[in-house]
Amino acid sequence: MRDVISRLLQEAGYRVITSSSGEDGLERIQQEPVGLVLLDLMLPGLDGLGTLEGMLDLDPDLVVVMITAYASIENAVKATRLGAFDFVTKPFRNEALLLVIKNGLDKRNLEIENRQLRTTFRGRSTFQNLIGKSEPMQQIYNLISQVGPGRSTVLIGGESGTGKELVAKAIHNLSPRVDEPFVTVNSGTIPSELLESELFGHVKGAFTGASSAKKGLFEIADTGTIFLDEIATVPLQIQSKLLRVIQEREFRRVGGLENIKVDVRIVAASNVDLKQAVGAGEFREDLYYRLNVIRINLSPLRDRKDDIPLLVDHFVTAFCEENQRSPLSWDPDTLKALVDYDWPGNVRELENAIEHAVVLCPEEGPITWSLLPREILDSTAVNLGRISLSESNVSLKELVTEFERNLITVALKKTDWNQKKAASLLRINPTTLNEKLKRLEIKRS
Repeated sequence: MRDVISRLLQEAGYRVITSSSGEDGLERIQQEPVGLVLLDLMLPGLDGLGTLEGMLDLDPDLVVVMITAYASIENAVKATRLGAFDFVTKPFRNEALLLVIKNGLDKRNLEIENRQLRTTFRGRSTFQNLIGKSEPMQQIYNLISQVGPGRSTVLIGGESGTGKELVAKAIHNLSPRVDEPFVTVNSGTIPSELLESELFGHVKGAFTGASSAKKGLFEIADTGTIFLDEIATVPLQIQSKLLRVIQEREFRRVGGLENIKVDVRIVAASNVDLKQAVGAGEFREDLYYRLNVIRINLSPLRDRKDDIPLLVDHFVTAFCEENQRSPLSWDPDTLKALVDYDWPGNVRELENAIEHAVVLCPEEGPITWSLLPREILDSTAVNLGRISLSESNVSLKELVTEFERNLITVALKKTDWNQKKAASLLRINPTTLNEKLKRLEIKRS
């Protein structure tokens, strides 16, 4: 039968490998790629159903067509439920067998093509919320691409607002767990007395108010990824329980006796140096080393100034769409001031500042520096005025006068020397502006 089918398939243009037993077949498909298997139910040694399960364990995408006598139709149905693509009964017509094989291989090729398309799409969309072309960001993209497909625990370091959760989501999106839950735990916002219950759940009656059992976030994240943000804020007594979850992949609910197994990938983040926290006795050393398997450090925004124009453009577009506004442009001097600003709150502060400016911007635009939040205006005012406070032998009055002259000139240039619009931009009366122009001897050059 093997010889007959082999010649038939070779004549149809297929490459054919033959095996005389289930054990040999399992070994062969580990040695060389196979697209489809014709598998008889009745085999010496390991039977057809056992061989089927073994083959699908090795390659879940493998297409297996069962061959059976009519009397074993019940087992053929069982094989289909176990994952066989189809079955043919002996005796069979050659044309019918070739059609089943063609359909099986078409199905496999379609699934492979769809997976490749999904992978390509995810590859393009994984980093869509991570904006930047600077060298530090290129390094982050490369790290995420390397780390994402694996299972290793990842520790993300960086100042607040640098985008640690976005990196965690990108890692999840590149992993085989992409279709499973991504659960975020912000330890710093959960009261310490509730954190254990939030993480591990509790049984009914575990404490006052526990009127029913509750799943914890680790249980909800099973088969997916859990992101432990601000991990340094977790109390020491709960750190020991986190350590057990990482080591044993199991935990107990608060008040419970049953060990609950979970398959969860852990990504943690901290805006403080955990190594220093270990030295200060505020963080368990063994937990630190369990978390610090793969380390990703995010640079503050002040160290990647090249990314600021891209981020500004991204946020302006996003907030214009969100507020149903026409696209807005930025005044070039204002954009330079944003690049010069140090952004202590990093990308999050920039995002908030852009939203503030978009919402307050007049319908015609452009977005100017006066629309930014007050704390940024206070920090950028000197830069916008082009005044150096390090100059020697300069009085305060001279500095203020020079600043006022430069600021008014900037406003006039932005409005093409329209005094009414410039006065509105500076939030002063047009008559007052006219007086200042005369006093400061400002003329259009």
